[in-house]
Amino acid sequence: MKFVKVFLAGLLAFVVGSFVVSFLWIVILVGLAGSMGGSVTPVMNDSILKIDLSEMITDAPSTDPFAGIDFQKMQAVPQLSLMQALRAIDMAATDDRIKGIYLRMNGKGGIETAAMEELRETIVQFKESGKFVVSYNESYTQGAYYLATAADKIYLQPKGSFDWSGMASSLMFYKGLLDKLDLKVEIFRPTACKFKSAVEPFFLNKMSPENRAQMQAMVDEMWQVITEAVSASRGISVEELNRLADNLDVLLPEEALRHKLIDGVIYEDQMNDLFAELGVKAEKEEYNFVTLGEYAAQVGADLKNLSSPEVAIVYANGQIVDGEGEGPGIYGNTLAEQIKAVRLDEQVKAVVLRVNSPGGSALASDVIWREMELLKAEKPVVVSMGSYAASGGYYISCPADVIVADKMTLTGSIGVFGMMMNPIDALKNKLGITIDGVKTNRSSGMGTITPLSRTERAAIMRGVDRVYTTFTNHVAEGRNLPIERVLEIAEGRVWSGAKALEIGLVDANGGLKTAIALAVDKAGLGESYRVVEKLETPTGLAAYISAFSARVKASWEASELGVMMQQYREVQEALSQQGVRMYSPYKITIE
Repeated sequence: MKFVKVFLAGLLAFVVGSFVVSFLWIVILVGLAGSMGGSVTPVMNDSILKIDLSEMITDAPSTDPFAGIDFQKMQAVPQLSLMQALRAIDMAATDDRIKGIYLRMNGKGGIETAAMEELRETIVQFKESGKFVVSYNESYTQGAYYLATAADKIYLQPKGSFDWSGMASSLMFYKGLLDKLDLKVEIFRPTACKFKSAVEPFFLNKMSPENRAQMQAMVDEMWQVITEAVSASRGISVEELNRLADNLDVLLPEEALRHKLIDGVIYEDQMNDLFAELGVKAEKEEYNFVTLGEYAAQVGADLKNLSSPEVAIVYANGQIVDGEGEGPGIYGNTLAEQIKAVRLDEQVKAVVLRVNSPGGSALASDVIWREMELLKAEKPVVVSMGSYAASGGYYISCPADVIVADKMTLTGSIGVFGMMMNPIDALKNKLGITIDGVKTNRSSGMGTITPLSRTERAAIMRGVDRVYTTFTNHVAEGRNLPIERVLEIAEGRVWSGAKALEIGLVDANGGLKTAIALAVDKAGLGESYRVVEKLETPTGLAAYISAFSARVKASWEASELGVMMQQYREVQEALSQQGVRMYSPYKITIE
């Protein structure tokens, strides 16, 4: 009896102690997360808005209370949603306290390709206010320089560096590794989906001719967007810009200056003379800078007209998965419920669905598609595509009244595949493990006891073909295109946003602000409306614990050992793609 009491007391102490420790960790981390916002920095007269990318500019607002926390270093990296960033710059254009923008991209944050395109366009629009935009850096990557060309003047540190070499994209192939491990991969891809290349790394050693053609087209089209923007800003022909990239003629500051890619080679302290020339007043030889994150924190939601009709922004950000859930990714049933909620909300008169997804589960995509159809029947729906809205991401977009994509958006990939990993030989030959069992019918336990039979392969292929037929029919109906035309531009092929406009997959090139303007116009709201972001905010202790666990896992995966296991994680990703999938693996960035 005494033993039982001691045991129960020890167990209770362990449970209570674990709870207290967990609670203290949560309090500490919530405090750390809360400290990310910091105190509100006052905006003084004669201030300069400093865009230094010290924060992560994310496509969608994060509902993760620990987002941006580096658990390895216990440091917080501020996060700012694209909507917040764009709204802040627009507000700065009419704020008499802000005299101009200083682009100084030396922070530890970052921004995705299409979001950078939208940020750049908003900075260009900012200049219409008559205020200045200048840029300075110790070195310019091509992405940073693309953003910098929104400025009136661009400056570089005398001993700095400049990258102008063009774009490239590469893939890692795992067939050789799988062969060494005796892992067999069963691929199910409709014959028509010859461009659906997500499965190629698992049964080929290099790009197929179709994949090579589409990837070459993608980098060429994205590079064209960049060179045309630089050409318009700097007055240098596209041909000359390509010649400079081919010959690597621009690496040093003096070379960038000679070829007119920049306006001056100076040290940062000399920027003060430029600010003085631009009419900015200093206080005790110090200029008032307010960062984009600090300024955005003071630009809250539209609270002036709470009773005005709403334009709701709903976010579809990440890979599409089945079921319900919170955190990274698009859970089919969860997003469907969000869409249903805005459909039933009488205050919401129009909806913008911001899609930033490579696709994923065919079933979850169809669940979301159905709610999009019901929404469209009652209210105007505009889709705004982010860096990528491909495969399942396009599936959920096609019912919209209007689709808007950035020129560098990756979209299309109208196709489907199935994949199964057969470990039977690997277990036997590498580990000495064999599998045996019983079954009631010929195909019971399909693929788990014995390799797939011809009948089983045919059955799986029927499901894959059905999904492809459904997908293409949805596109034909949603885009009002003949099915023959859809089949021509489908085949699993990925398109840039610029090319997608030409072939009818999207209606306009532009960003989130363009999509909102179109939604307002379609709903006939005039000037009387307010934009409201509809977010699923986690609540309760369980939500914080779940978020904490996810962040710890993400931190582990980013560790040195995690990086060494990159190939393993990629193969693990393949295992997660089993079943019928609509997925596009590409995510090209500007380096």
